[in-house]
Amino acid sequence: MSGAAIALFISVFIACAVEAVEATTIVLAAGTARDWRSATSGLVAGLAVLAVITAVLGPAVTRLPLSGLRLFVGALLLIFGLQWLRKAILRASGHKDLHDEDAIYRKQLAAAEAAPARRLGLVPDAYAFTLSFKGVLLEGLEVVFIALTFGSNAKDVPLAAIAAVAAVLVVGLTGFAVRAPLARVPENALKFVVGIMLTAFGTFWGAEGAGAHWPGSDAALLVVAPAIACFALALVAVLRRSGSGADQGKQAQDATVMVGETA
Repeated sequence: MSGAAIALFISVFIACAVEAVEATTIVLAAGTARDWRSATSGLVAGLAVLAVITAVLGPAVTRLPLSGLRLFVGALLLIFGLQWLRKAILRASGHKDLHDEDAIYRKQLAAAEAAPARRLGLVPDAYAFTLSFKGVLLEGLEVVFIALTFGSNAKDVPLAAIAAVAAVLVVGLTGFAVRAPLARVPENALKFVVGIMLTAFGTFWGAEGAGAHWPGSDAALLVVAPAIACFALALVAVLRRSGSGADQGKQAQDATVMVGETA
């Protein structure tokens, strides 16, 4: 397996694993608080809709002109990647609360327990079905998007699909085996890595779609990704120092106020 293929597999696996963690958390909350049969039915229905969407979009995406596809997808990945990276940098520097999957699970659990019970045809609990279906469909669409766009641009949709399915299976089976939120998964670190990889691939493919030629072809990704990572880590260090300086200034200001009030 070439270096580009390994990078493709790892990128798709990690990005899809993050989405799978969020979907699994929602399904677990629906099943634990309400009804497992209804939550499972919602899960199956969501997967069925995703299968149809993938079957329709897959051939259409792969038939698009490669240069136009890379320019369009590269721009989208760059937008998504910069958004993920921005949030990850703010979390790592202490300017934004860390993503707490356990807290999200408790919130979903409380909301599910408080909702009134209502039957939906053969489904015992409409709320559990809807919550599970919506979570699987929304997060699953992101998985499908990641697999198709990465695979099409790298001319290896089967490898991207294998990576996506592997990520979903690993996360899903782990979640249902322990019947608990995947709070131990270092999701904040994963989101940081995904932000770097999406930004790197978006930059790489967008430039290629615009007609640029990277030195070393696909090997240029081994330089682009670390460069973006170093820049992001440097921003984290700068923001941490500015944050600590602001905290010290606020503490000094508070102390001055207290002294003035005492006097």
